[in-house]
Amino acid sequence: MKRNAITSILILACEALACLSFAVAGEVDVAIRYFDKRVYYAGSGNGPVFVQITLSNRGASTYRFKLADERAFSVDFELKTISNRVLEPAQILTRKRTQDQHVFFREVAVEPGEALSFTEDLRDFAVLDEAGSYVVQARFYPELFKPSAEDSAADAVLSNRLTLTLRPAPLRDGTKPPPALDVETGAVLARADLPPDRVVEYVLDARQKGQWEKFFLYLDLESMLARDGARKRAWLAESEEGRQRMLDRYRADLKNALIDGDISTIPIEFTVERTNYGAEKGTVTALEKFRFGTYTERKRYTYYVQRRDDTWTIYDYSVINLGTE
Repeated sequence: MKRNAITSILILACEALACLSFAVAGEVDVAIRYFDKRVYYAGSGNGPVFVQITLSNRGASTYRFKLADERAFSVDFELKTISNRVLEPAQILTRKRTQDQHVFFREVAVEPGEALSFTEDLRDFAVLDEAGSYVVQARFYPELFKPSAEDSAADAVLSNRLTLTLRPAPLRDGTKPPPALDVETGAVLARADLPPDRVVEYVLDARQKGQWEKFFLYLDLESMLARDGARKRAWLAESEEGRQRMLDRYRADLKNALIDGDISTIPIEFTVERTNYGAEKGTVTALEKFRFGTYTERKRYTYYVQRRDDTWTIYDYSVINLGTE
């Protein structure tokens, strides 16, 4: 009899906690608005589309959740056309969520009546290449995004909806990167209209020879710097002068293999395996070998390229380890 009473109490307590958890989750409001409402253009190179996400605790108890350093694991945006077609996810979002990595996060507590806000770029979540009108809605994952769509949907808190209008992309002004000198000839280095596979071969050949200026010539350092969520937020908060300092520091850190070591490590040999590209974007896959002591490590690199100002540049990459030989 006593055991049954204790069991009943435990069941009631668990049900009460479940109700409390549901009530707290229901009293959390997720609202989105444009951070700096302006005219937006289609195309990846036409500026960010900043949206501010605000979590407000309208309940009577503290709301606790996990906030990932890479916001792709805390928030998502669904963009639909007027005909209800869902836009494709951005490549950078897919890579972040599918690569083997540790997800770093911090525990956050929002007290009753308080709110927490942060800002994200819609271009990091969806492909915004076509002019038109879209409906935007955010999903917030208090227990982080999970690979299973069912698990993520169960935890998600939905926001209000916004209307996004993208105008056709304006003509580019044709600005070029600052000139660099070829250390061998003293001539000014300039980007040539090379196909994507030749761009990758040029960069890898330059790295093998230790020719850093040639190595950097076809790298879109600004886009590569922004691959990391924390670095991108720091970049957006900087002035023009501060951004130049960040680029200089990023360049120096690449040289010293302090960050993104996979792309600055010297391959002993490489082979371009496959090239796919359209009018503006593409991928180049290369098999690369690296010497580490008495063994050779094989890796398959995928370089993501984009065409701007009539030249192809590398703006991102991913790596798959293939073992040793």
